[in-house]
Amino acid sequence: MRKFVMAIGGGVVAGLLASTQIAGPLLAQEAATKGSVYEQLDLFGDIFERIRAQYVEEVDEGDLIEAAINGMLQSLDPHSSYLAPDDAQAMRVQTRGEFGGLGIEVTQEEGFVKVVSPMDGTPADEAGVLSGDFITHVDGESLLGLTLDEAVEMMRGPVGSEIRVTIVREGEPEPFDVTIIRDTITLTAVRTRMESGAVVLRVSTFNDQTYKNLAEGLEKSVEEAGGMDAVTGIVIDLRNNPGGLLNQAILVADAFLEKGEIVSTRGRNPEDGERFNATPGDLAGGKPVVVLINGGSASASEIVAGALKDHRRAVIVGTKSFGKGSVQTVMPLRGDGAMRLTTARYYTPSGRSIQALGVSPDIVVEQPRVPVNAEAEEKTTRNTRSEADLRGSLDNDSLTEDEIRQIEEENAKAEEAAKLRDEDYQLAYAIDILKGLSALELEQK
Repeated sequence: MRKFVMAIGGGVVAGLLASTQIAGPLLAQEAATKGSVYEQLDLFGDIFERIRAQYVEEVDEGDLIEAAINGMLQSLDPHSSYLAPDDAQAMRVQTRGEFGGLGIEVTQEEGFVKVVSPMDGTPADEAGVLSGDFITHVDGESLLGLTLDEAVEMMRGPVGSEIRVTIVREGEPEPFDVTIIRDTITLTAVRTRMESGAVVLRVSTFNDQTYKNLAEGLEKSVEEAGGMDAVTGIVIDLRNNPGGLLNQAILVADAFLEKGEIVSTRGRNPEDGERFNATPGDLAGGKPVVVLINGGSASASEIVAGALKDHRRAVIVGTKSFGKGSVQTVMPLRGDGAMRLTTARYYTPSGRSIQALGVSPDIVVEQPRVPVNAEAEEKTTRNTRSEADLRGSLDNDSLTEDEIRQIEEENAKAEEAAKLRDEDYQLAYAIDILKGLSALELEQK
């Protein structure tokens, strides 16, 4: 026993000696690092004082410090920034679903302001602004060289006021101007409707009402359809959804998963990582699900699409998503301001980060940008004749009145589906997939 105690004691002594030998250089290195930081802070103080005292015009000290903080944060990545008190309040209001503005989510790419997505039913959406557009000028003033916050500030203004933005769009030979009237933006997080037997859940943002709106809308639609057996499946439309609250994305994904990981986040320190798992219960009752995405689907949208794809719970249709795989934490600061800081990356259940890569659809379906010539289409339809239109054609004597009525109803549904393909080709494609999966499911039963 004494030998055992002595062995432990020797180990402790040896460990202490080793610690002493290693700690010396480490402490010296830490002291040198601190000294370098203090020198840089002294340099910052010197520059600040010289600007304040010698700049050609008198400057606001608070504005100088805010600009320095902003520059420090924005040098990290496009999503870290300082929020002045007014901006912090506006962001808190936005997550509740109502705010003033144009209704676009923007980012910065190589110094240019890029539209991530226009929000449904907003002035920007109605004016024809598209995901992927670059905004180069506001009311004739160039945005090049401005920070993202400065560019956004130029686009803000009183409700009812007019703004003219210059847009560069892929496929257009020249930049062009779009005039938009600012308005109060009231976002309905989820709009629900029935389309050809499918429940379409149009999720436009992830604010604190998203999951509640989705669950209530789905329940109401299924009830009106006559129960889940009467529904072919669910379409979750995440196109041009710029994201929002992480917890809402987790709830939406969980709504269609019985078990398994939804998303994981990994920060600078491995121990700070988190995993979020699904809980039992599927709001769709096992019915097939199709998720629609495009280049305007970002952040929280990609969490939902990635989770449902990795668990093979949904077929992903559309085009590659935006590729924002980072998590921002909003930290309150003194004076009612806040700091939005990128603190982690998130990973889909398969362990893949989508940062800069996006979620790839299972079936790539482009949305035609050129609208179908409705007048020419209608004329073609009018001129199409069938046997039944011919004078003196024979009646079909093999069908009962109920069978004829059923065929007419099926023809009407087919015409409705064709009309939807003209209006929204990607959605029509998604619904066709659900019909096929539903028919396959019935055959297997």
